[in-house]
Amino acid sequence: MTQNYRITLLPGDGIGPEIMAVAVDVLKVVGTKFDIEFAFQEALIGGAAIDATGEPLPTATLDTCRDSDAVLLAAIGGYKWDNLPSHQRPEAGLLGLRAGLGLFANLRPAQILPQLIDASTLKREVVEGVDIMVVRELTGGIYFGKPKGIFETETGEKRGVNTMVYSESEIERIGRVAFETARKRSGKLCSVDKANVLEVSQVWRDRITKLSAEYPDVELSHLYVDNAAMQLVRAPKQFDTIVTGNLFGDILSDAAAMLTGSIGMLPSASLGASSPGVYEPVHGSAPDIAGQDKANPLAQVLSAAMMLRYGLNQPQAADSIEKAVLQVLEQGDRTGDIMSPGMNLLGCQAMGKSLIQALDK
Repeated sequence: MTQNYRITLLPGDGIGPEIMAVAVDVLKVVGTKFDIEFAFQEALIGGAAIDATGEPLPTATLDTCRDSDAVLLAAIGGYKWDNLPSHQRPEAGLLGLRAGLGLFANLRPAQILPQLIDASTLKREVVEGVDIMVVRELTGGIYFGKPKGIFETETGEKRGVNTMVYSESEIERIGRVAFETARKRSGKLCSVDKANVLEVSQVWRDRITKLSAEYPDVELSHLYVDNAAMQLVRAPKQFDTIVTGNLFGDILSDAAAMLTGSIGMLPSASLGASSPGVYEPVHGSAPDIAGQDKANPLAQVLSAAMMLRYGLNQPQAADSIEKAVLQVLEQGDRTGDIMSPGMNLLGCQAMGKSLIQALDK
């Protein structure tokens, strides 16, 4: 029996439309193979939305996303909009989307693919076998805490203010996602905070520790964020699942991403309690190569696989995409960001065609 899903596409800015086109082509082929029918609808976000409507997240876009089974996002932002006020910049659209859909949990895998191990800047013996999942809290912390803003002091000096704040319920909510994720993996969870300095982190550590009593099969450890950053580079294989707040997660997930050698290879999932999830590559919009057919679409395609796995409960379809990605890498196909001597240099569209051929096999 055919399964039908409504998917909202948010191509966004820069290389976004190029990599999204590849992902859609891949999904169409996978749909045919697994009797899945996708109804795609496209909407504006980020700089593209600003140019068209004057705002980074139009109400119509949020409504369309809410009425979907899942949302596939490409990339937002670019130099063109860098001088706008913070609430009008493309990134505000992304924050608004997360808040509007209640997406409180961000899952960021960082797995070393054997075909790309030499692309890592770290030694083979350090990164071989690394498989990390960073679970980042997404709708709280310093990005959303109040008061916030730029204020003028009595002397006329500008003073910037952001507030890092977490309630116990917010911590417990993300903690449960992390413990459940660790349970499905190797049963190890590292909670990252700054409890030696920050009161908000003391509340974080206390709540995560109390929650661990409900998960006796998961081994819980704690690290301060500065030490965690160092350990990610020094000995990344010690980590399996990491849970942390919004700011620390933003930084650590990018650090973990670069263990793999290219941020252009990594997908992510942002999940809520009941709303559709948003699936997106972790890289930016790369405006310097936009429109030149140089972009790496593999992270976007792997984000589509995460959408199938976590959002639509179609694990076999997800597996087929992930196997196709491994196949094209195994046969030596590379985009410029992961190119190495002796490999086949492909553009974005050619990589998409190679993926389709691998799926057809």
